Amino acid sequence: MPPRARFASLNFHPRRRFARVCLSASVSRHGVRQQPASPAALCVSHRAEPPRFNANTSPRCARRACAAYGCRPANKNAANGPAEAPQPAHPFHTLTIDPPDHGLALMDSVHLRNAKVRGEPVAIIVLGASGDLAKKKTFPAIFSLFYHGLLPTHFVLYGFARSPMSDDQFRELILDTLSCRVIDGERCQEKMNHFLPQCFYHQGDYYDATSFGNLNDVLTHGFEMEHPKTNRLFYLAIPPKVFEASCSNISINGRAHNGWTRVVVEKPFGHDLPSYRDLRSSLASVLTEEETFRIDHFLAKELVQNLMTLRFANVIFEPLWNRHHIKSVQITFKEHFGVEGRAGYFDHVGIIRDIMQNHLLQILSLLAMEPPVTLCAEDIRDEKVKVLRAIQPLKASDFATAQYAAKDSRSKGYLEDDGVPQDSRTPTFASCVLHINNARWDGVPFLMRAGKALDERKTEIRIQFKHVPGALFPVTNGAEHNELVIRVQPDEAIYMKIVSKVPGLTSRMEEARLNLFYRHAWEESKDIPDAYERLILDVIQGEKSLFIRDDELEAAWTIFTPALEELEDRSAPMPEVYHYGTTGPTGSDVLAEKYDVHWSN
Repeated sequence: MPPRARFASLNFHPRRRFARVCLSASVSRHGVRQQPASPAALCVSHRAEPPRFNANTSPRCARRACAAYGCRPANKNAANGPAEAPQPAHPFHTLTIDPPDHGLALMDSVHLRNAKVRGEPVAIIVLGASGDLAKKKTFPAIFSLFYHGLLPTHFVLYGFARSPMSDDQFRELILDTLSCRVIDGERCQEKMNHFLPQCFYHQGDYYDATSFGNLNDVLTHGFEMEHPKTNRLFYLAIPPKVFEASCSNISINGRAHNGWTRVVVEKPFGHDLPSYRDLRSSLASVLTEEETFRIDHFLAKELVQNLMTLRFANVIFEPLWNRHHIKSVQITFKEHFGVEGRAGYFDHVGIIRDIMQNHLLQILSLLAMEPPVTLCAEDIRDEKVKVLRAIQPLKASDFATAQYAAKDSRSKGYLEDDGVPQDSRTPTFASCVLHINNARWDGVPFLMRAGKALDERKTEIRIQFKHVPGALFPVTNGAEHNELVIRVQPDEAIYMKIVSKVPGLTSRMEEARLNLFYRHAWEESKDIPDAYERLILDVIQGEKSLFIRDDELEAAWTIFTPALEELEDRSAPMPEVYHYGTTGPTGSDVLAEKYDVHWSN
């Protein structure tokens, strides 16, 4: 056998659905040396062309490839030696690849992924069905999936809570929350009339195993009598204090008999690193990591989902995405309202835990991670964990914190809100600077800020590029740097700040924008799904790319816990005061100026 035929390697064609296993591990068909691809490269093998072997392939090599990549011969000669049949037009013999069981890749179309699970019945059980989260987010998202034909053909929705309620009362509760986030709203009422009969209510206690046993009996002798291979999805829209008891009872009395069981857990995931480890240990004792879906709805926002596409599908950006070309990165979250109605919860967590440690840090990890090996969930999350582990743990000196106060009689200060102690030092605004200790980002400051009761509602990412030494044109009108701006909400957009000559006889230059406003560019932008729709659909489909793995949370709490302990010490300075409806405290500007950065307001 020639040396070049010793191993099989993978060659991918970007526009074909299939992968090809060619003969040479060290020499391609064009004579270029290449390394053999690992079996992990077939994570998306259902999109790949079946591997092909030529007549010189040894039986041993073919059998090894079949075993490694989960394929079967299209004819018996393909794995037992050179074919005796007449040569086909193409000099390769085809083997069919079976899709792996662990799901499809992140960028597969929703409809391709949905086809796999469309015929699998599912029971969706929402714990905390009478609460605000379920009413405002969970039920509308499930209905929208139903409206668009993205739920399995056979499904049932059960609400579970302590409040006494009949099935009809539960349906009225759902009906009050539903809206048609659709362009063709004429069919909305018709769809509601088909959706509501699939909704039922079960009263129970989260601490009571018998309540879950009764629910199991209702499902087993009801919906699952007709659909014995039913999967079960539990959505925990409940306070963190009942996570452990609920998951334990689900494990004991709630598991699917002939299908998968998946549990969606909402934040907060602990209060600091030790409490997170306790929670992780408790949940891991009753649920596997594969069954646990930790939700962060920011990861499913349209522009956050677009970050990897923007970085890795556009050749102009990746060569510039490093410390040699980027001066700083800003991640901003601003709300124009206070903590009205949430003071009891918010005073316990503060803006750092509520927004920065999870939502903004997840955005940072997608911005800063290395390119993943594939678009499979585990490869993406591996790279996120690597970059999080490279971030220096924060200290109190890396932060500027503040609380809002009333600006006039029309607004109420944080300490004036019901349920907030008068000596509370909980920040309603915080900004910080993070440093990533790796070759790509060494020396680049990543600035995050989040606050309530500010001048506007906005979430955006701002990548500021370095000034080019020896530039021919002078810096004018404050446009020293090009910036790439990604506006997550509202009015989704991506734009680049550049300097351009003003039209006419003048040579004057001004800052201009290369704009991609979603609502102008795509008709589909009028119907962008809510983040919860995408996440619930991903749970049903088993796609975990937009969910948080346990080691991601470990790394995130490792970054923030030291600073939180310092800031919450009674000897620490009180947060600065800023007025309701303003741009925020001056301390945040001072912190940014230390790194020659100016916040964009």
